[in-house]
Amino acid sequence: MNRMAGKVAIITGGNAGIGEAVAKRLAEEGGTSVITGRRKAELDRVVGEIETKGGKALAVPGSVTDEAHARDTVERTIKAFGRIDVLVNNAGLGDFGKRIHEMDDATWTNVLDVNVNGVFRMTRAVVPQMLKQGRGSIVNISSIASVVGIPTLPAYAASKGALDALTRALAIDYAQDGIRCNVVNPGLIDTPMAAPLMANPEQLAPILAHYPIKRPGKPEEVAAMVLYLVSDEAAWVTGGTFMIDGGMTAW
Repeated sequence: MNRMAGKVAIITGGNAGIGEAVAKRLAEEGGTSVITGRRKAELDRVVGEIETKGGKALAVPGSVTDEAHARDTVERTIKAFGRIDVLVNNAGLGDFGKRIHEMDDATWTNVLDVNVNGVFRMTRAVVPQMLKQGRGSIVNISSIASVVGIPTLPAYAASKGALDALTRALAIDYAQDGIRCNVVNPGLIDTPMAAPLMANPEQLAPILAHYPIKRPGKPEEVAAMVLYLVSDEAAWVTGGTFMIDGGMTAW
């Protein structure tokens, strides 16, 4: 089944982890994946791997903290492919291990600039094209940290809580324009961001004790949920918050 046939998707942070898995899965389903990120070499690697399997992809290096990059991504996508059907706001930054009194202004501001302002910039840049088309789907990648307390990540948790609220606001504002917006909230996923934790069994074991399914998630499992949400199968789904966390938030 080619659930993305003829559709063009922009995926921020598409050079690794969840973003890479999403880009590859959407391309496998017949879509075109436009990936952004700060590491050009990694973006080129992902594009190459997609194209090797017969898929379509384009890399646009840059940071979601840069408004010019957001505009450039949209302009290059429209010039190359003529449309934008999907935006997956995946780019994110974590600064773990500190309580709020141990955190300086620069760290707090940087996390929110990437995780919240970056979503604002990319969404603002993409929505006009979706309005012209009369349809579109936006998926924001949040975290279970937005709904449960997790130690020593206050800026990250605050940013993801804001992302959940923003998703609901966007869903309401654009429902009548044919634009849907949903948010996916992963638990612990085996990605490069989590690599130090994955390599430390003593730290990992007590965390996995909170997960009824006693393992971390895989990026490909998150990508499968994103695929459903951006496909026509989810045509009546908007404003939803979707946990993918091995049952962690069900306790």
